This record gives sequence, C-alpha cells and structure tokens, in this order.
Amino acid sequence: MAPPPAPQTMKERILQTADKLFYLQGIRAIGVDTIAAEIGISKRTLYNHFPSKDALIAAYLERRFVSARPSDRPPVEQILGTFDSLERRFSAKDFRGCPFVNAVAELGPTDRAVKKIAIAFKESRRVWFRERLNELGVAEADALATQLVLLVDGSIAQDLVRDDPAMARAAKEAAKVLLRNAGVDVGGDAKPAVKGKRAPQ
Repeated sequence: MAPPPAPQTMKERILQTADKLFYLQGIRAIGVDTIAAEIGISKRTLYNHFPSKDALIAAYLERRFVSARPSDRPPVEQILGTFDSLERRFSAKDFRGCPFVNAVAELGPTDRAVKKIAIAFKESRRVWFRERLNELGVAEADALATQLVLLVDGSIAQDLVRDDPAMARAAKEAAKVLLRNAGVDVGGDAKPAVKGKRAPQ
C-alpha cells in the first residue's frame, strides 16, 4: 500500500493558488491580497515565503517551466505528437494560452526577469525540436526547429482567437509539409527518412 502523499507546505499552497489565479485571471488582475484571501492567510504570512509579488511571479513561471519527458517513441512521432497534445490542451476549459507569452504581454518587455524566463522556456522547446531533428539526420535542424516552434505558437494564438482546437491539427499538417521538405518520412510518404546528413553540432 502506497504511503499517503505528504501534506503541502504553506509555500506550496501559496504557489499553487498563485499559479491558478495568475493563469486564469491574469497577473495584473490578481494582487497578493486576493491570493492570501483565497488561502485564508494574512499578507504577512505570504510575504514570509515570497518577499514581493515579483518574486511570486518568477516562482509561478519557474513552476510552469516543465521539461519535455524522455520518450522511446520515434523522433517523428514525438514531433508530431506535440501537436496532438496541443489539441487536447486546447479542448480544456481552463486553457488560456502560453503562460510565458501572457506574462510578457501583461508585464511588458521591459520586465527583464520575466522576459528572461520566457525566452529560456521558448528556447528549451526549440532545442527539443532540434534534438529530435538531429536524431533524424536533418541537415538544417536548427532552422527547421525554429519553424516548428512558430507553428506551435501560431496555433496557440489562433485557438485563443477562434476557440477552435482544430488549429492544432492544421499546424500539424503544416509541420508534416516542413518535415517532408526536409526529406523526413512522416508516414504515407514514398520518401525515405534522411540518413547521414546530420547537422553540425
């Protein structure tokens, strides 16, 4: 029998509540008073764990900075599966777009701490695509990885405007075109996967 989960610390409770409210209602719209009231604590208790709202915002974004899980699936399946995951996420009632883009849009590009975290997250996703493309031996893996993340972000923006999860499917089809043009077999394709053309590291 598995042991019961450890009780949340107050810091974890504050961060979890801030995560929910910041993401669903906006960083500017939610003050520390609201977060403290939601938990049932004083502002002083909150500030004992996070000395400022800026510190809480940074912790919220770092909490959202989750690395892609290792997978044994073929690289092509992993790449295209990204768009399948997006479609499922778009269908969720609580989807409000990319938290990193939202934070930069709300707080402005002059907030260097937020922008630094957002850039690091976006670059980590681009590098993940590049690594999968390198595994496939794609010659221009770096450039193609950039194009794929643009499809990801573009589909997110389109879904937010249209409220249409099919935008992820459209992005997936565009990704297939890019991969085929790079010589990758994406299924139902006569072209063999590229081999022996590994991009320079």
